[in-house]
Amino acid sequence: MDGQISESTVKEKTKCQSLSHNNVRDLVDSVDAFLFDCDGVIWKGDSLIDGVPETLETLRSMGKKLVFVTNNSRKSRSQYAKKFRSLGISVTVDEIFSSSFAAAMYLKVNDFPKDKKVYVIGEEGILEELELAGFTGLGGPEDGKKTALLRPNSFFQHDKSVGAVVVGLDQYINFYKLQYGTLCIRENPGCLFIATNQDSVGHLTDLQEWPGAGCMVAAMCGSTQKEPIVVGKPSTFMMDFLLKRFNIPTSRMCMVGDRLDTDILFGLNAGCRTLLVLSGVTSISTLEDLSNHIQPEYYSSQVSDIPQLLSAATL
Repeated sequence: MDGQISESTVKEKTKCQSLSHNNVRDLVDSVDAFLFDCDGVIWKGDSLIDGVPETLETLRSMGKKLVFVTNNSRKSRSQYAKKFRSLGISVTVDEIFSSSFAAAMYLKVNDFPKDKKVYVIGEEGILEELELAGFTGLGGPEDGKKTALLRPNSFFQHDKSVGAVVVGLDQYINFYKLQYGTLCIRENPGCLFIATNQDSVGHLTDLQEWPGAGCMVAAMCGSTQKEPIVVGKPSTFMMDFLLKRFNIPTSRMCMVGDRLDTDILFGLNAGCRTLLVLSGVTSISTLEDLSNHIQPEYYSSQVSDIPQLLSAATL
């Protein structure tokens, strides 16, 4: 967070409202499901943000559905459920919608041939979701150990049966993976180029931001001269699954996130209520900058403001 929140300045420049004891009840009563981003909202790295368990408990006690919609593809839904449990929060797999899951579901709903393979520039989360969906994944962390040999008369071989390349956050990215993915997209007829998301940075640890999946995706865009199919936020692809699963209109949902260009834009695109929290990558100076045209309905310091303001509203 960059300095103190100036409510008058933010209202003047972005027309959004500071969440307060005067309006929190109106927001909560109008919403049946809260959609939470994770990195920068629920946790930073492996550290919970203050007040998160109490906030989730309060909303559950009020009968609200809770859904966790994350662009971070490093883990599968079951792996995220395990992370929640390790932090003392009970969340089911069905309440988690990750971009790794979205990538697998995109292939499934579009009848991707089962005899085709998927090359992954990413981590175990994508590979696990592909396997659960019945697809064969190649690459991932294993190819992070491989080296592309740049020498005379060497020819880089790639699997001609790869029909899709999925690119997500990858701490093991290297020249080998970039070349493999590039050849698949450029040389295999009809090969799909799928991005889990295009986030520039993310809170992968509690103390600082790190390069996001957008960096890996941009490298592939440069080498292939193609634009990807983006399945994570702000694409509304995941919203189709949310609507089928919960049968709640988007006007009765509230997207809570820390990124304007993914979380908040996702909510706005889908017709949800939106709440920006300043506990992650967006600072107050970014929110009130005149060049910012993505306007959340509400903003607040962090999610724990919700139960605190609800308590104040009843006094």
